[in-house]
Amino acid sequence: MTVYFIGAGPGDPELITVKGQRLVRTCPVILYAGSLVPKQVLDGHRAQQCVDTAELDLDTIVALLRDAHANGQDVARVHSGDPSLYGAIGEQMRRLDALGIPYEIVPGVTAAAASAAALRRELTLPGISQTVILTRYATKTPMPPGESLADLARHRATLAIHLGVRHIERIVADLLPHYGAACPVAVVFRASWPDEARVEGTLADIASKVRAAGVERTAMILVGRVLDAEGFADSTLYGGD
Repeated sequence: MTVYFIGAGPGDPELITVKGQRLVRTCPVILYAGSLVPKQVLDGHRAQQCVDTAELDLDTIVALLRDAHANGQDVARVHSGDPSLYGAIGEQMRRLDALGIPYEIVPGVTAAAASAAALRRELTLPGISQTVILTRYATKTPMPPGESLADLARHRATLAIHLGVRHIERIVADLLPHYGAACPVAVVFRASWPDEARVEGTLADIASKVRAAGVERTAMILVGRVLDAEGFADSTLYGGD
């Protein structure tokens, strides 16, 4: 048997990969993060056991994986987004390694990609930014040395900030010295979900706009001049010799 860590994508059930969908529909055991993965992702499944793990601790989850292994059953372990980004799969994989249980990772569409799609923007543009930094805002868990938002902002690259919208004022304060008040910012709430919402502005006014919109969670913050695509040079990809 194999445990498949599957990235279900950002919310739209059609954004799961073909491979991920096939495994969800064929694995006899499904463990899914119900607080973040919509039930529609599981449509068409024929699993004998389908468990929402939102309220389960790590030991209980690992016990379910161990039981499936003992029964020779493949497991679709369904996470939101892409499992490699804030997916909390590391501790699960370490437990499986210790138990000798095989596993694979099936990547998924990220919230950053879905947010860029919702905004109809590229995150990289020639001469503007060729680098995207994916990070989060430090709250209870501190950032490693050199990875504070102020440190990352010195690069003036495109920023995709997870888990920070409740601290939008602090984020703006960290970014202002490096990006300037006129730098475009977009906050995308629940990208690709039916209730998706977008708030766009600049570092000068984004905090007040976010508070007025009532966005307090499950939002991606994108920062950078790439969000204002007017007047920038075309890519050389389609140019002649």
